[in-house]
Amino acid sequence: MTARVVLLVTSPRLPVGLLTAAAWDVVRGNPVLAGAESGLTAAVRAAGAEVTVPDGPPVPALLHAAAAHGAVVWLAGPAGDEALARELGLRLAREPGLAELELMYGSWDPPGARLLDAVEVMDRLASPGGDPWKRAQTHRSLAGYLIEECYEAYDAIGADDTDALREELGDVLLQVLLHARMAEELPDGARWTVDDVAGGLVDKMIRRNPHVFADDRATTLDEITANWERIKRAEKARDSVLDGIAPSLPALALAAKILDRAGRAGLTVPLPAADARPDPSTDPEARPDAGPRVDAEARLGAELLAAVVAARAADLDPEAALRRTALAYADAVRAAERTIPRP
Repeated sequence: MTARVVLLVTSPRLPVGLLTAAAWDVVRGNPVLAGAESGLTAAVRAAGAEVTVPDGPPVPALLHAAAAHGAVVWLAGPAGDEALARELGLRLAREPGLAELELMYGSWDPPGARLLDAVEVMDRLASPGGDPWKRAQTHRSLAGYLIEECYEAYDAIGADDTDALREELGDVLLQVLLHARMAEELPDGARWTVDDVAGGLVDKMIRRNPHVFADDRATTLDEITANWERIKRAEKARDSVLDGIAPSLPALALAAKILDRAGRAGLTVPLPAADARPDPSTDPEARPDAGPRVDAEARLGAELLAAVVAARAADLDPEAALRRTALAYADAVRAAERTIPRP
């Protein structure tokens, strides 16, 4: 029978000792070699297996053990020990009678496993001895970066550039991880972690999708949307249908959101007249004696709001429409610049 070398690869992101039944059978039934001591070598020894860390080059040690015992297991390190596998594979290709090489996965990364790496890297960067810039930030100092990264992801979507979208979503994720890591250093009672962020999201998704996770009978998009809104209202005690709209939204997007919320609530509120003046009680900059400029701004604001209403009626996104036209105009400006001789 041909000797056998089993290269056992495991996920470094799972708890040590969490192996498949086949992996446990092979390590219990054969000598095991490893490149270094680790939590996994300790777990395998605790299960009754023999584990040796060779003093010299590992490939000759593996071939010697395979010849002596018929089979040997190499317990790969966290990175998979590709260099060893390459060296052993080339040796066996030259001398195929020495042994057969078998790759076995004792455990493998579940979906989302690299998120654990991202959390670990961020913890290193934001801990003492890490990146001074990140350690100097606050939630407030980072606020603008979060908006900027979201807009860059938005641009990638508009350009149908999925590679750029993947990269930009990584930058958005960086902001999420950094905010969560900073929150770990808040005072007692205010502290939270990235697991709290993820846990809250999981609970919300399950709670707001009873047609998937419970026995709700909603099947159409309208029924599902109505359920979502009903559950959301029950979760958040709000005094107005407009509560929860971010005032920092761009003006056109803010107007569209307000109109959408009012429409879904069945409210019909007259639009401001083109000659209406701002109410000083709600706008501290709108003084009764402010003069023609305030009148002009009021007329322009009313006209823009009416344009947003028309866009919604036509099922158009006013923010996207203005953005597209502005960018087209920017292209025209650049084209005009190219016609001007350079000094």
